[in-house]
Amino acid sequence: MRTRSIELLLIAFTLWCGCTSAAWAQPGEPPGLGDPGNLTGIDIHSAGDSSGVLHLAGVDAGGQLVVTGNYDSGQVRDLSRQAAYSTEPVGVVEIDEHGFVRPVSEGTVAITVDVLGQQASTTVVVTGILVDPPINFPNQITPIFTKFGCNGGGCHGKSGGQNGFRLSLLGFEPTEDFEYLVKEGRGRRLFPAAPDRSLLLTKATGEVPHGGGARIEADSPSYRLLRRWIAQGMPYGSAEDPTVVGIEVFPHERVMGREADQQLVVLARYSDGSVEDVTRMTSFESNDTEMAEVSVEGLVNTAKLTGSVAVMCRYQGHVDVFRATVPLGLSVAGLPEERTLVDEHVFAKLTDLGLPPSDVCDDATFLRRVTIDLAGRLPSVDETIAFLENQDPNKREQLVDQLLDSSDYAEYFANKWAAILRNKRDGEEDKVATYSFHDWIRQSFRDNKPYDQFVREILASSGEVGVNPPVAWYREVRDLSAQAEDTAQLFLGLRIQCARCHHHPFETWSQEDYYGFAAFFSQVGRKKGYEGQDRVFVQRVVAQAQNPKTGNMVPATGLGAEPAGLPADMDARHALVDWMADPSNPFFAKALVNRYWKHFFGRGLVDPEDDMRVTNPAVNPALLDALAQDFIDSGFDMKHLVRTICLSNTYQLSAIPNEWNADDKQNFSRYFPKRLNAEVLLDAVDQLTGTNSTFNGVPADVRAVGLPDNGFNSYFLTVFGRPESSSACECERTGDANLAQSLHLLNSGEIQGKLTAGDGRAARLAGATDVDHAEKIRQLYLVAFSRYPDPEELAVAVAHLERFPDDPKRAFEDICWALLNTKEFLFNH
Repeated sequence: MRTRSIELLLIAFTLWCGCTSAAWAQPGEPPGLGDPGNLTGIDIHSAGDSSGVLHLAGVDAGGQLVVTGNYDSGQVRDLSRQAAYSTEPVGVVEIDEHGFVRPVSEGTVAITVDVLGQQASTTVVVTGILVDPPINFPNQITPIFTKFGCNGGGCHGKSGGQNGFRLSLLGFEPTEDFEYLVKEGRGRRLFPAAPDRSLLLTKATGEVPHGGGARIEADSPSYRLLRRWIAQGMPYGSAEDPTVVGIEVFPHERVMGREADQQLVVLARYSDGSVEDVTRMTSFESNDTEMAEVSVEGLVNTAKLTGSVAVMCRYQGHVDVFRATVPLGLSVAGLPEERTLVDEHVFAKLTDLGLPPSDVCDDATFLRRVTIDLAGRLPSVDETIAFLENQDPNKREQLVDQLLDSSDYAEYFANKWAAILRNKRDGEEDKVATYSFHDWIRQSFRDNKPYDQFVREILASSGEVGVNPPVAWYREVRDLSAQAEDTAQLFLGLRIQCARCHHHPFETWSQEDYYGFAAFFSQVGRKKGYEGQDRVFVQRVVAQAQNPKTGNMVPATGLGAEPAGLPADMDARHALVDWMADPSNPFFAKALVNRYWKHFFGRGLVDPEDDMRVTNPAVNPALLDALAQDFIDSGFDMKHLVRTICLSNTYQLSAIPNEWNADDKQNFSRYFPKRLNAEVLLDAVDQLTGTNSTFNGVPADVRAVGLPDNGFNSYFLTVFGRPESSSACECERTGDANLAQSLHLLNSGEIQGKLTAGDGRAARLAGATDVDHAEKIRQLYLVAFSRYPDPEELAVAVAHLERFPDDPKRAFEDICWALLNTKEFLFNH
C-alpha cells in the first residue's frame, strides 16, 4: 500500500487555510454594556411578604438581599457585594458582605443599604428564637439532602440506595425518606439523646468515614437544622402544615456584562399564603457553563461569550429559571436583507446583543451547503457550472425548489427519519418490514404529506406491514412505556422517561402524567399474521394505565391536559394525535421546527433538540414561537418549513467568522460548519473518486443515503457514526471526530482502493490527453468543493502533476487523496 507524501498533507492544509484565514483575526475589546452612567438610586429585593417585610422564623433561618443599582443610562446592575449594610437596632440580625441576613434574637430591625451615597432600607422580623418551632421534615429536612447531593441518582437516591442506605430520588417521596432514616438501620442513624453522635451527622461531616466524603460543615446552618430536628425527636410534621406550591427566582431576567456577577434570591410560596427565603437550600444549574457559572449560594458569574444563558433553580420538585443576556455591545449596521421570518427574529437578537453577523456566503458555498442539507449529496459538475453561470437574481429560490422536488430530498430525509423511527433490522426475516417502512417514509416525503397526517399514520397504524407499512414502528417499539416515551421524545420534544419511576427532576411531569399519557397506547394488541409478521389491532377496552406506585388506573390524558374521557370503542391513538395536532398544543409544532432547525444549523434553538422544557429554554424564544406558528398556519407543510429556513439570509450567512463572532455558537451570526453524515460522506468520497460502493441485497446504484435500514455491513459507515436505530434519539448519530476516522481516510485499504481503481476518476483524468492539467484540476475542484480553484491552489496542484510525467495516474490519485482529506471536503460549511 503506497503512503502519500508529506507534501500532499501540506497541499491539503493549504486548500483549507486559504479559505478560512479570516478566522484567525484577533478581536479587540468590545464595549459590552458600556459605561452605565451615574447611579440614580438603589432597590432592595428579598423574599419578603406583600409589604416587603422579610420574616425569619427560627435560629437557622436566613435571607438573601439583592441590591440593584439604577443608572441614568437605563442600565441596572447588581450591587449586592459593593453595598455597605447597617442595622437599627443592632443585635437582632447579622448581615455579611454578600447581603445574607441571619437571625440573632427576636425583634424587628431596619436594614439600611448604602452605595455611593444612594440609600435604601428594608425591614426584617425575627421570630422563633425563644421558643423553638417544630421542624417539618418534608419542608425543611428533605431539601438539605437534595442541596448536598445525598439523594442524587449517583448516591443514596439511586435504585437500591448506596451502602445500605436509601433515599428517594431528589426527595420526591419524603414519607419514604422519613421511614428510611427513622425506622431502618436499627435506629443507629439518629440518636436523639446525643444528636451530634448521630451517624447521619458524623458521616455527613466526615467525622466517620463516608464514601461520599464530607458534605456538610459542622455548625453550618444545615448542620444545626438537622441537629435541632434530631433533638426534637425527629418529627415528620402535621398534615395541617403548609406545603410548598411553587418557587420564584429574582430577578427572572437580567442584561449582564461580560465577567459580571448577579446574586439570585429564591422564595418559596406555601399553601397558606406565606413565603420563605430558600436561596441557600435551592439547587442551581447553568445550562451553558461556557457562558456562565453559578455558585451554591446562587451567585451567577458570566464569562466572555456573548448570548443567552439560563440558570435552573430547583427546590422540592419545583423549578424556576433565571435568564441572562450578555451583549457584545457593538453597533450592528448593514444587516443583510430580511428575507423570511427567520431573519426578522435572528437579526433582532443580533442587534440587541450588538453582535455583527458574517457576510452572506457566495453562490458556490450556498450551492454545496443546501444540496448537502436537502439532498444528502454533492452537486454534480454540470449543476455547479449551471448555477454559477446563472444570472437570475432568484436562482437560490429556484435551486431550493428544485432540490425539494427531487427524489434525492425524499431519500435523504427518509434516511433521517428511518433512524429515529427505529427502522432496525435484526435478521433477514425483518427485511419485509424495514424495506416497506422505509419505502413508505420516502414516499411520504415525495408527496409532501402534512406532518400531522404523517404522525397519525404511524401512531394510529393497525394491521400488517404488507398492507400498512407504518405499522412496522410497533415492531421495535413494542411495550407501552416505549411507545409513550418514543412518542413524547420524537413528536413532542419531551423526555418523560424519568417520570416512569419518579417525578421528573427538571420538569413538572409526575408518574400520574406519565401513565396518563401511556394510556393512549393501552388498547394496542398484537398477534401473529402472514409469514410470522406482527398484526397490530385495537382492543375494545377503556384506554387507561395503572400507576404502579399508587395502584390507581389513570385515564388517557395529554401532558398538561385534562383527561380525554374516551369510550371503549374509540381508538385512543387517534384522540392522542388530535390533541397533538391541535393548534393550541404547546409541544407538537415546536418539536418538529426545533428538530429541523438543528438539521440545518447543527444545534437546535433548544438543544438537545428533544429535551424541550422550562429549565432548558430556547436561545431565541420569539423565533421558535414564530416558526411553530407559521408551520401550523401552513397546514404542517414540511417543505414550507424547509423553504422558510433555507431561503433566509441567516441560513445563507458565511461560515467564515468576522472579527467578533468566531466564538458564537448559539446566536446564528454565522453558519457553523458541521461534518458530513456518515452516509453522505461515503457517497461524497464515491463521487470524488468516481467509484461506487455496493451493498448486498440492493441494486448497485443505491447510494449509502438510500439504504433502507441499518443491516448493511460497512466499516466506513460505522466508524463515521451511522446510528444503530436503537432509540428515538438523534444522539445515536455522532459527528465527533476520532483517530480511527483520520486513519481510515488517510491510509485504509478501502480509500486506497477507490483512489487507485482502474475505472476511477484518477485513471480517467490521467487518460484524458485532450484536456490540459489546469482544466482537469478545475473539474476536480468543482466535484469536491463546487467551486473553481484559486490561482495558488491551481499552481500547487499543476506543479505536483508535472513532477510525475511518467505516472499521471499516481499524481491524480495523490491530488484526489489530498482533496478528500481537507476540512473543506469533510465539512458542510
